[in-house]
Amino acid sequence: MTEWPPADPADATAVAQHRDELVAAVRDHAGQIAYQLARLQGGDYGSATIETDRGEWTVKYEGGDLEYLRYDPGRGDEVYVISTKQPPEPGPLADALVDYDAFVAGFNDFVATHEGVLDDVATDFPEVAATDGVVAERDRVLDRIRDVCDRIARQLQRYEGGEYGTFTERVDGTRWELKWDEDGASYLRVGGTGGLYLLSQYEPPSAADIREYAPQFSAFVKAYNDHVAALESDLETVEL
Repeated sequence: MTEWPPADPADATAVAQHRDELVAAVRDHAGQIAYQLARLQGGDYGSATIETDRGEWTVKYEGGDLEYLRYDPGRGDEVYVISTKQPPEPGPLADALVDYDAFVAGFNDFVATHEGVLDDVATDFPEVAATDGVVAERDRVLDRIRDVCDRIARQLQRYEGGEYGTFTERVDGTRWELKWDEDGASYLRVGGTGGLYLLSQYEPPSAADIREYAPQFSAFVKAYNDHVAALESDLETVEL
């Protein structure tokens, strides 16, 4: 029969404290490895796996800080020497730390393999071509188109009234739509919904698109003029 009370449980304080001291020391040291790895890889997060004779180590960082250090002995369970969760058990930690020096040496060799690889890379790059001429021509054409569209917008506002409206016509089978408001032309779109915005409040179209559609703009203006002429013809038939 078991005597009562039984013997007091063993005090694990000293073991846990020693384990925590070792983990803290490894965290500080491996944190330097994570920082150097982040500098080498140049990203906000990443990882590297270093092989040793006894197993392999994976170091992962985020924002330049160590996220975890994992040891896989090959045979047996892997152990997270450093992690964001609970600390490792003393036994697996001890087995991993036997191989820690080899891990550091392997990391140093890993860094060494990258040294000198950029020594022969030339930085005598070609001159960058200026876009001043292209931009000036684009702006010249678009400014002229916008000026004409603003004039159309003002005429439409006088006739139709209101604060905004649209005018649409087909030019060689393609739908052109001019939207206007109190400030003038809001946009000029070619091709219907999902089409090309020749004028808009956002970025201008490409030079290739301007080259394709600018010559057709005259036909759109003619279609507007024909529309106005038809309105005048309709009014001529009104008798008072």
